[in-house]
Amino acid sequence: MQRSVPPVSQAAAPNASPEQGSEEEAPPIINADGVFQEMQRNAVEYLRLQFTDMFGAMKQLIVHRDEAKAALEGKVLFDGSSVKGYGGVDRSDLALHPDPTSFHVETWHVKATRIASVYCDVRTVDGDRAPGCTRSMLREVISEAKQMGYSYHIGVEGEFFLYPLDEQGVPMPETHDQGGYFDPFPLDRGEEAKLELLQEMRKQGFQLEASHHEVAPGQHEINFRFGEALMIADRWQTFKQLTKQVAMRNGLHATFMPKPMSGHNGNALHCNQSLQQKGGGNAFHDPESRTELSDTALHFVAGLLNHAKGMAAISNPIVNSYKRLLPGYEAPTHITWSGSNRTALIRIPAARGAGTRVEYRPPDPTANPYLLFAIMLKSGLEGIRNREAPPEEAKGDLHVLAEQERSNWAAYPRDLYEALQHMEQDALVRDVMGKEAMQEYVSEKYREYDSYAAEVHDWEMTTYFRSF
Repeated sequence: MQRSVPPVSQAAAPNASPEQGSEEEAPPIINADGVFQEMQRNAVEYLRLQFTDMFGAMKQLIVHRDEAKAALEGKVLFDGSSVKGYGGVDRSDLALHPDPTSFHVETWHVKATRIASVYCDVRTVDGDRAPGCTRSMLREVISEAKQMGYSYHIGVEGEFFLYPLDEQGVPMPETHDQGGYFDPFPLDRGEEAKLELLQEMRKQGFQLEASHHEVAPGQHEINFRFGEALMIADRWQTFKQLTKQVAMRNGLHATFMPKPMSGHNGNALHCNQSLQQKGGGNAFHDPESRTELSDTALHFVAGLLNHAKGMAAISNPIVNSYKRLLPGYEAPTHITWSGSNRTALIRIPAARGAGTRVEYRPPDPTANPYLLFAIMLKSGLEGIRNREAPPEEAKGDLHVLAEQERSNWAAYPRDLYEALQHMEQDALVRDVMGKEAMQEYVSEKYREYDSYAAEVHDWEMTTYFRSF
């Protein structure tokens, strides 16, 4: 059935199902001319140039179609000193370089004006990578993987909470429902909003896998199909944006905060990773192995474990992140791996063959996906290159094992301050980010932690005020 507005270009959505396209759908968009032609074909009035700051926040600049050609040629400049992580006032002129393969016509606007979006890399006026451009960092590590004969695929699990808005549009602290894992309506009171979100995602070319109520009250999860890492990082940013917009239309606030409530599970960003070989086939699968895991997979796991502490401030980048990583909530607390143990830092799901993958469980949705994927891939590639072996597989629930047994494994950083100390010492992280960007990231996060540490919190008043 023909659509008046096309989904994401096929270049950005290779897994789109036939019903998502139309008989007149244009071929994959691979250059600026293709983008401009698609804008004309769909009567697009405005083009949204999107990029991400170093800490994962989406930024945008909107241009009229009369200026689209110049924008698509990388001629749009902005003040980088006003965006966190992009440098000082002494060299603030930076250019947005749109990636044509990420172009998509937006479908979620109720007004008649048609708008399209494209994701951008950020460069200096000389054409070099801007120090804070994490999308370019990911590109560079993907290129390294391709030189080794691999393409890097990721599937993410998107978790979020829904809270009601009051009459002024301010989020209220009570959760939207008291549902639990896999509960249906009416226990799951977010069902209507989720169904609307799923429809919007399909219009944008997402291939959906599952949606359900999660363990905690008001918590939900939506999974969409895996793909190449750069595309999935763009998709994750789009997913977060769509989720918040649809929630607001339904009188709700969607939060990806890792731990909005004490005593309940928090939001994770579990990352399922695999390497595809140049000639085809999953590099993590070996049918001749007892576990059907290849040596490549085990080397990759070893690399991830080796740099788990060094990337903790990236996978768990805010103070609140570490309140999720506690015993009893299916969140990792020790640097371990396992075939099925959900308390391990790395889990190997049961699927084999094309579905063989490595699930990295520490990250949460506040992580910058480009930077996170880049560091995970670089760590895994180092493990492969050095033929590193992972430690003994963890058996049993790590949260209930005796302290003596848990001492066999190193503890994951307990707070952001500790994580930043490990990050500063990790040469691989510095290699991916560059010295300048890494120093800017660490400095900003230390300021954030110091601000938190200087505050007197309700727990302290309740616990100490009358006792001392």
